[in-house]
Amino acid sequence: MKKQLLVLSLVAVLLASCAVGKSSQVESFAPMDSGIAANYGGGENYQKEAASAPGLEMRTSETQIRMVIKDASLSIVVEEPGATMEAISALAESLGGYVVSSNLYQTQTDSGLEVPEASITIRVPVDTLDQALEEIKSGAGEVLNENVSGQDVTQEYTDLDSRLRNLERAEEQLAEIMDQARNTEDVLSVYNQLVSVREQIEVIKGQMLYYERSAALSSISVYIQANEAVQPLRIGNWQPVGVAKSAIQALINTLKGLANILIWIALYILPVAAILYFPVRWVWKWLKGINDRRKERTAQKKAAKAKATKEKS
Repeated sequence: MKKQLLVLSLVAVLLASCAVGKSSQVESFAPMDSGIAANYGGGENYQKEAASAPGLEMRTSETQIRMVIKDASLSIVVEEPGATMEAISALAESLGGYVVSSNLYQTQTDSGLEVPEASITIRVPVDTLDQALEEIKSGAGEVLNENVSGQDVTQEYTDLDSRLRNLERAEEQLAEIMDQARNTEDVLSVYNQLVSVREQIEVIKGQMLYYERSAALSSISVYIQANEAVQPLRIGNWQPVGVAKSAIQALINTLKGLANILIWIALYILPVAAILYFPVRWVWKWLKGINDRRKERTAQKKAAKAKATKEKS
């Protein structure tokens, strides 16, 4: 009896782990019927209702749900960063979102002027993301940077859903095995495995809940600068910052030109010179040998002629 219980409990645990690979392949794009389905009604109307749910997009060719996490970041310039931060906070609440973090602080410009700056991160329903961005930009004097990103987590969410269902089946089997156990040692062994499976279930549920909330609420991070912080330093009509930028740009262009020359020398001129060196040296030695032999023959002829002339005389 003891051995049978241990074998059954081991089979139940292996079912939860080994079946994940198979189920994730077969059901990788199956409808999400655990967390999301519960939030949007479930049952026969689940696919229809989930199609219009925030953060979920229906594929046109298939009746599968796409879960996309959309986030945005902005860098803007305004007259009063503090007032803009409060306005963005009120905007988030009016759209059904909330403020994650906000910070108002003082910074110093190049001219030594103390100016305020702020940063705020909010979350709003994903279907109001574009509206929130437009309202934030409309209240800004200048938009320095804007970035909107999307992360498709459909595969990850579906894998978690498959793992969750496998673990829940293993939990049910372990509970049945535990009810049949009579030996204290068997009960403790199955109980420990049951606790481990339940811990995994809670972790997976937490991950799925994170994906659901992230897909339903978009994050917007805004960095707010005062106009004084981005204005160039002026002394009369002279702008030292502009002159310094021009000088730095000229230096960069010069260094870039020198770097290009060095790269051409290292990667083109030197290899070509090395390839041509030995053939040219061999040809030069061959020509020099011919010339030396010609000079030697000429010298011999002159010596013979001089000797003949001397003998005649």
